[in-house]
Amino acid sequence: MNKKICYGIFLLALLVAPFVMYPVLLMKLLCFALFACAFNLLLGFTGLLSFGHAAFFGGAAYVTGYAIQTLGLPFEVSIMLGTATAALVGLLMGLLAVRRQGIYFTMITLALAQMFYFVCVQVPQTGGEDGLQGVARGKLLGLLDLSNDFTMYYVVLAIAIGGFALIVRTIHSPFGQVLKAIKENEPRAISLGYDVDKYKLLAFVLSAALAGLAGSTKTTALGLASLTDVEWTMSGLVVLMTLVGGLGTVIGPIVGAVLVIGLENRLSDIGEWLANVTTIEWFRTLGDSASIVIGFIFVVCVLLFRRGIVGEALAFFAKSANRKPA
Repeated sequence: MNKKICYGIFLLALLVAPFVMYPVLLMKLLCFALFACAFNLLLGFTGLLSFGHAAFFGGAAYVTGYAIQTLGLPFEVSIMLGTATAALVGLLMGLLAVRRQGIYFTMITLALAQMFYFVCVQVPQTGGEDGLQGVARGKLLGLLDLSNDFTMYYVVLAIAIGGFALIVRTIHSPFGQVLKAIKENEPRAISLGYDVDKYKLLAFVLSAALAGLAGSTKTTALGLASLTDVEWTMSGLVVLMTLVGGLGTVIGPIVGAVLVIGLENRLSDIGEWLANVTTIEWFRTLGDSASIVIGFIFVVCVLLFRRGIVGEALAFFAKSANRKPA
């Protein structure tokens, strides 16, 4: 099927989705899908495994929440301020990390993210363990009231589509081709005259900014910014989404985010349904074992779907197409 047709069907499904599902859950899925796509730009297309993306996601969430609650800034200004903060933190972190490779790069990003986490714990502006709660959505451009869930959903959808389009455009640009070359063979990219560290730093900052955009949007949509957003477990969660969905694919991280976040929010309902159907009472405890179930799914994907769900599907279709007679 033509890609444009597929994207059209997907967009139509997103437009009618809030009339079928709970809009707030859909907004959360969109925010984490954008977060996973931003991370995939760095790992899937540049080959840099960061364990510090929670700092960008949660840092932007805090800045946006503080800007709205305390400073009284408009919705759009607060979103831009949170995104810019994430880009700045990404620049500072990238300057220290991009000259390292492999596990050393990963450990540096993790250490810096943990430092950022402890700063968020100490400063009073973050609300400590309580976080920032009840963040008002405000109005878009001073005209459109965002307190309505349906209105807010379409604003979040527009932001997510804009971020996704930027990622796709980056991947298929000359800049994106250089990133792929760096991932495949960095020494050869250096021999061709490319300033590899500069390209990696730009990719890191762009990924951080988009992760910050996701965090800022999440705060305004859900009205909450908490320490969970900056914990190292959030960095691990986005790695899990990307690997389960399909590393290095365009749509894979979206599928992974929908699967992981959907299970986290609906596992109790699924357990109740299974218990009623099978009369096995143990299923009712699934909601308390979300981490175990998601971990089991990750193990299954690693063992059976090495390329991720979308990656394996694309490989299967490519293999089937090659088998067709000329």
